[in-house]
Amino acid sequence: MPAAEREARAAVAVVGSGPAGMYVTGFLLRQRPGAVAVDVYERLPTPWGLVRFGVAPDHQNIKAVARAFERVARLAGFRFLGNVEVGRDVALSELLDVYDAVVVATGAPVDRELGIPGEDLPGSLGAGAFVSWYNGHPDYRDLPVDLSCERAVVVGNGNVAADVARILLSPPDLLARTDIADHALETLRASRVREVVIVGRRGPAEASFTNHELRELGAIPGCAVVVDPRELELEPASRSALARADDPTRRRNLETFSEFARRQGGHAERRLRFLFRRSPLRIVGDRRVAAVEVVRNTLVEDGGRVVALATERTESIACGLVVRAVGFRSEPLPELPFDAKRGIVPNNRGRVLDPASRAPLPGLYVAGWAKRGPTGVIGTNKQDAAETAAAVLEDLARQAPAESQAPADPVRSADRHRDPLDELGLRDRVVLIDYSGWLRIDAAERERGRAQGRPRVKFSDRRDLLRQALAGVEHHPVAQGHERR
Repeated sequence: MPAAEREARAAVAVVGSGPAGMYVTGFLLRQRPGAVAVDVYERLPTPWGLVRFGVAPDHQNIKAVARAFERVARLAGFRFLGNVEVGRDVALSELLDVYDAVVVATGAPVDRELGIPGEDLPGSLGAGAFVSWYNGHPDYRDLPVDLSCERAVVVGNGNVAADVARILLSPPDLLARTDIADHALETLRASRVREVVIVGRRGPAEASFTNHELRELGAIPGCAVVVDPRELELEPASRSALARADDPTRRRNLETFSEFARRQGGHAERRLRFLFRRSPLRIVGDRRVAAVEVVRNTLVEDGGRVVALATERTESIACGLVVRAVGFRSEPLPELPFDAKRGIVPNNRGRVLDPASRAPLPGLYVAGWAKRGPTGVIGTNKQDAAETAAAVLEDLARQAPAESQAPADPVRSADRHRDPLDELGLRDRVVLIDYSGWLRIDAAERERGRAQGRPRVKFSDRRDLLRQALAGVEHHPVAQGHERR
């Protein structure tokens, strides 16, 4: 876009190029065409966030949502600014100084911890880190993943736990047709894992799997699903809650679990086992994970919710790998208010609130998991983003007449319509990767994939990503092989 045309628009910065950030960007540009310009900041050289690094490689149909984001990127007023970390390369307060609005959509990138002894032993991993590792995230390519054991335990009863179990148990030749990271595929080919045990603290009626994800676990080639029928006996609290909620998803899940139990396991090379009403007490091992000790739970109703209460019965599950899939949490961004107890940015319909006064902070907004917590699926972010975008546009419209009547500030008036990148001097601070740079990465990965019959072969080293993004850019130090952040 010509500089003069960009400078005539309201300038909005969106921090984070994952689903939440891209949905907000799309709403802003489509609802006010010609009136808004959006700069999308991303700390990695690549966009799309969880679509690239969180969706399982054998779920290419879900990754196809990236096509919707590509359409947003073609809208007038869009600009991608990759390889820029807000809070490190540029301060949030600096963005607020040069943009009319700043929307934070940084997600919830940190694995929740179990808070039990032994959790820091080698062989104990967070599911988010493990998923990022097999998806080629540059920050996790060197994650120490040791699959030399025969049994792995996955703690959690949701879709992320299902993804982890499925990747651990799927035949590597099947995964080799996907965009799984090469380093992960090599490790999985050498894996000795023959059994995965999924452990949930509540019962089968409270499991959070979607129907499709659960059924997929029963269709892994060469893998038998083992469910003891006694594990499916519902306690009174579960039966009561199920009757009240009339939740078709949970009922279908119970039917699927019952089908698994009727199969009786068989003699497959690999096994997947479900254990319910158990909570980890400690992870045991001298130098690395050797077992996880769990306590049996009973379920009771508390305020309309089914909660797990520990009994005195414990048992030990021998294993060499424990992956916790018990949720995620946001990390506070420097200078951004953060509610540590709730794990979100305090807000009212997307407007960030001052923690003391509870009044909206001018020009500052939040969307996605940082706004509401790590709940829902990718599409859940759409309605959430619409609410935040509406708040931004409403406030921009309210500011315009007020500013036209205000006395002129000669310094601010001179700077108001400059390109924010010029005002920030960002081009001199970091190696900026624009959308053309991402398209060069994308084309190169797809070309590598075509040679192997795969959707793409990812670059997982940040240096390789930068070099590819800048390939053909004359005289650029990174393109010439000289390292620079």
